[in-house]
Amino acid sequence: MFDLHKTYQYNFPTTIRFGAGVIKELVPYLRDHALKRPLLVTDATVADLPFFVEITKELLKNGFHVEVYKDMHKNPVKSDVIKGGDRYHQTQSDCIVGIGGGVALDVSRAIALRVNHNRDLFDYDDLIGGDQFVTEEVPHFITVPTTAGTGSEVGRSAIISEDISKKKRILFSPKLLAKIVFADPLLTMELPPFITAATGMDALTHNMEAYLAKGFHPMCDGIALQGIKLISESLENATHNPDETSRSKMLLASLMGAVAFQKGLGIVHSLAHPLSSLLDTHHGLANAVNLPYGMEFNYEGYENRFSDMASAFGLGSNKGNALIDHLFQLNQRLGLPTRLSGIGVKAENIDQLATLAEADFCHPSNPKPVRRLDFVSLYEKAL
Repeated sequence: MFDLHKTYQYNFPTTIRFGAGVIKELVPYLRDHALKRPLLVTDATVADLPFFVEITKELLKNGFHVEVYKDMHKNPVKSDVIKGGDRYHQTQSDCIVGIGGGVALDVSRAIALRVNHNRDLFDYDDLIGGDQFVTEEVPHFITVPTTAGTGSEVGRSAIISEDISKKKRILFSPKLLAKIVFADPLLTMELPPFITAATGMDALTHNMEAYLAKGFHPMCDGIALQGIKLISESLENATHNPDETSRSKMLLASLMGAVAFQKGLGIVHSLAHPLSSLLDTHHGLANAVNLPYGMEFNYEGYENRFSDMASAFGLGSNKGNALIDHLFQLNQRLGLPTRLSGIGVKAENIDQLATLAEADFCHPSNPKPVRRLDFVSLYEKAL
């Protein structure tokens, strides 16, 4: 499919430099764009990893004034962004480099918005028309993914929660698209099995829900099916026996899922988001557990689409009815739970979870309408 010894560039929806070792291009890129004071935005775990330390050393060695911001929650909140914006101004930074998984990249993108926009952060919530207020320029923004899951590196939005209620808000604007992405599969090689599996199932959920989402977008449909195929070929190897091929395929599939879901997401994300908000569950893990149940809900009436996805999984033609069991088995092979009780959910949580799920912004794109009673039923079934 591609030569692991080469570096590739393609533009969709922004410029993507993909290949082993492309992180070495960060220094010359900053120099070529006369950027001297990068604010590196990452999470506390990534900040201590050898590759991040090496990136920082390389920048310092080449005369850059480097600041690191890593003060963020596992599910990022508004105050994380406010403090990051203050840090940008205090250090007189001239660009933002987001390095990490979905959390770090969401926070870095929200900080980029915050720097030159002074209204209350959630005035920019896309669900209430806040994108109309994104009128100023944003700092030069670069993304470097270190997981193969959210695909946030190619996104134009950031999901940030309210500090107290934990309600999720969407900050969106085409201006928040990174100028360039350095997608280096070598940066994902040391991910532990659990993170690899959970983020990989997040990428799979993005591709599957995008393919099923209502509406007409044949380009997203094609991208989503190819993303499913790449994940089916690589996720188990990337989790249990990682090599450059499996890591590269997963990183590509993650990027593709994030492009495809501009068509929409669906019921699985609406089931998963409340678990992160209420119980601080890892987002990828929440998607993984709920994926088979959400797909089962959607199956009837969309058998042809399920057959397409089953074919992409390599299950054969007209095997859509086997896909649900395959997803349960995939979670088991990855060492992930198949029940909500396995991630700490209790029966008394279901009422509040269903309320939050009904209010979530993803299920309106689901191919079937979803009522509160449906969410209650699915949570009870998955418990």
